[in-house]
Amino acid sequence: MSAVEVSTTTLGDGRLGFSSEQDLDQFIAMLGRFESGEVSADDWRVFRLVNGVYGQRQDDVHMIRTKIPQGILSATQLDALAEVCEKWTHGKGHITTRQNIQFHFVKLDDVEDALKALSAVGMTTREACGNAVRNVTGCPFAGVSEQELFDATPYAEAVTRHMLRGPWSSSLPRKFKIAFGGCCGGDCIQAAINDLGFLQRIQDGKRGFRVTMGGGTATLRKNGVLVHEFLPVEEILEVAEAIVRTFHRIGNRKDKHKARLKWAIQKVGIDAFIAEYKSDREAIKAEGGRPLVLGPVRATRLPVEPQELLAAPLPDFEAFVARNVRAQKQAGFSSVAVRLILGDMIPAQMRGLATVVRKYADGELRTTNEQNLVLRFVPNWQLSALHRELVGLGLGAIGPKSIADVVACPGASSCKLAVTQSRGLASLLGEHFDKNPDIAALAPNMDIKISGCPNGCGQHHISGVGFQGAVRKVDGKSVPQYFLMLGGSLKADGAVFNRIAAKVPARRIPEAMNRLLKMYAAEKTEGEAPEDYFARVELPKVQTLLKDLIEMDAATATAEDFIDLGETRAFEVVLQEGECAA
Repeated sequence: MSAVEVSTTTLGDGRLGFSSEQDLDQFIAMLGRFESGEVSADDWRVFRLVNGVYGQRQDDVHMIRTKIPQGILSATQLDALAEVCEKWTHGKGHITTRQNIQFHFVKLDDVEDALKALSAVGMTTREACGNAVRNVTGCPFAGVSEQELFDATPYAEAVTRHMLRGPWSSSLPRKFKIAFGGCCGGDCIQAAINDLGFLQRIQDGKRGFRVTMGGGTATLRKNGVLVHEFLPVEEILEVAEAIVRTFHRIGNRKDKHKARLKWAIQKVGIDAFIAEYKSDREAIKAEGGRPLVLGPVRATRLPVEPQELLAAPLPDFEAFVARNVRAQKQAGFSSVAVRLILGDMIPAQMRGLATVVRKYADGELRTTNEQNLVLRFVPNWQLSALHRELVGLGLGAIGPKSIADVVACPGASSCKLAVTQSRGLASLLGEHFDKNPDIAALAPNMDIKISGCPNGCGQHHISGVGFQGAVRKVDGKSVPQYFLMLGGSLKADGAVFNRIAAKVPARRIPEAMNRLLKMYAAEKTEGEAPEDYFARVELPKVQTLLKDLIEMDAATATAEDFIDLGETRAFEVVLQEGECAA
């Protein structure tokens, strides 16, 4: 499996970039052919999706998704992202639950310039969308976690480079997602719900991975099935390619709604699929195998002693350290999580972060699948100064991975498939818990995830409390509502999918959360996590608790109930043909 030779753009630590001049040339040529009428709209759509350019529900604008392998961004790349954001978008960049950064409201005439700016610093949009091997995700604490067995980052990057632009990677029956993790003692990177999941293991002193395949959420929620309890690291390229080849060959190309790998496994059966996979693996071995080649090893930073007297800490510094700072296995250093509101950054914050990581960290940062950031190798004596600069950038929010740090997909603000404004609900809940710390303290670490439709881009199926956008009619008018889903989580041995408990009108959800959290606090067993309590609580009991919130008629509805969160006009469902599987 040979890929197109990629750019030799050097990043800050000497690694190679992921961009290719050939990608850019092909995109420019294809755009010209489309605009001249030589290429049909359908062919153009398929092509631009493979190159990370996605249609929005608004006419004449697009979303550009920048692929961020393992979430790693250098300072130079942050500066380039700021330029793209400032010149050609609506002024924000958005981190996705797959560690990418995407820009919305980009005019087609500006796409070429945006792609050039990204390519110049080694960044690619290739296979960030479409029926392709998507971004290979990785734990943001890989390489610095005190709990890890080894750093999985080089292996994840090797798979990224092997798959990128490969002969099967952009023409699959449906999208294909890969995750590498296990550094935090469990499934830190959601391997269980990926098409291919690698969790690190050590056996007889050798490095390897536990490998699962066929996980997913949406309309068919499945944990990945076990392929290898222990796979030596030297074999990861061969195995990843074989599973992709099998999927390419036998996957469903007729029904996009049943085309993911999990559907193919369900159709033929686990044993039959594994037999096909083994056949493809033998074919690869006959071709000479796929030797593992790792990139350069990064040097570990050494502790630095204070050189100057620092300013006094800000009043909330201790709270920031308690919630946002984590000790590294490298003595004298810490990793610092930056909580982003709705996963958004503006250009000034991107440029400010570029300066910050050069000054206080190791010259780069990592995005997370909770839509946040992690700065690494921050000397402990500089934590106070770093906190002060983050506050100055508007990035000093306390509590990443807290109940107030709500994850949400873009929703109906831009997505063609979304029913509701999921970002509006996320903003409402985040503000609610920040303003009501007594309520938030009842379950401070519980996760809330929101999707504007059943597809699960917000990963709501695996959260302690999940919300899925929907609609109801009251007196002939549409009211935005959400399926309330309880008890999801990720365990070391797989995902626990939550259960639908009720349907709650959007503006009544904060009160519903107040009641649920108080019920949890009153009824939990000693040490019981909220997601575990909500996984066992009887649903009729929840429905009784929320009965007056669930029920709505013309007499009890307010004028605001007919307006979606974040909107000013009457709510209406506008569904368009999505491009997720074009």
